[in-house]
Amino acid sequence: MIGAVQHRVHSSSGPDITAVEPWQGDDAPAYGIGVTFLSGGRLWLQITGGLAPGTQAGYTTTPASGPALEPVPLPALFDETGRVSPLRAEAYLAAALTHTDSTEIAQAYGYSSRPGQPAQHPGLGVILHNGARLYLPLVHTAKAEQDRGRSPFRLQSSF
Repeated sequence: MIGAVQHRVHSSSGPDITAVEPWQGDDAPAYGIGVTFLSGGRLWLQITGGLAPGTQAGYTTTPASGPALEPVPLPALFDETGRVSPLRAEAYLAAALTHTDSTEIAQAYGYSSRPGQPAQHPGLGVILHNGARLYLPLVHTAKAEQDRGRSPFRLQSSF
C-alpha cells in the first residue's frame, strides 16, 4: 500500500515534488511517506487504511478499478517567501493525486476541505473504487536541511 501511494504521489502528478520515500516511525509502528519539495522543505505523512466493505483482515483482494479522476488544477504550493504551509501542502497533494491516471482511486481529498467539522490536523484521504480507504495525516514537517524532529503533529507553520 505504501509503495502504491509513493509511486502515485511522485509520478509526474506534482512537478514541485522532488522525492517521495517510505519511512517508519521511531518508537511506534508508524509507516508512511516522506515528501521533499523543490524548496527543500519536507513533510512526512503516516499511512493507515480501512478495508473495503465485506473484506476480512488478512485476506488479499484484487483492487477494483473504475474511471480515473478528472485532474483538478494544482494550487500554488509556495507562498511569497518560497515556503510551504501544511494547508498548502495538503491541497497540493490532494490535487496531485487527481493527476495520477490511477484507475483505483475514486476520490482524493484534503482533510481541511471536508464539509462540516474542521480537521484537527491536516492530511489526505483517499477512497478507492472497492470502498477501501487510506488516511494520510501530516505528522512531521522540516525546513530545508532540518531533521524531521521527534514530536508528531507539531507541524511548523511554514517549511
